Amino acid sequence: MKDKNCGYCVKGELLAKFGIYICDLSVSMLVLFKEQSHPGRCIVAYKDHVSEMTDLSDEERNAFFADVAKAAKAIHQAFHPDKVNYGSYADTGHHLHVHLVPKYKDDFEWNSTFAMNPDRVYLTDAAYEDMIDKIKAQLEENHE
Repeated sequence: MKDKNCGYCVKGELLAKFGIYICDLSVSMLVLFKEQSHPGRCIVAYKDHVSEMTDLSDEERNAFFADVAKAAKAIHQAFHPDKVNYGSYADTGHHLHVHLVPKYKDDFEWNSTFAMNPDRVYLTDAAYEDMIDKIKAQLEENHE
């Protein structure tokens, strides 16, 4: 099921407001969050428009969290954060997704909850592509 007003469902301009599509995973898609105060910040969004993890079967939920773990591993390998924080909110969008927020000890938000959008750091298209290439390389390396 898809929602025509949801950036995760329709991609295109709605997704481009906040993210850049990276690739499909087993039951979800991986998106680079445009605001990069935390280098490597991504979102794993479930393939269908469901609001809650309780809307999934055990098998679907396990596959989704396997995708989250796979993406987090790639982020660790590509960007070497000290910790990855995980956040799942969607009060307004109602599409199941998890923010993967790499945290670094010298980070402005170390030892605190990450801001949903601190609106501090945006990159050039080339810099975004470089980040995406690093993530994809780790996903491919881990797949072999």
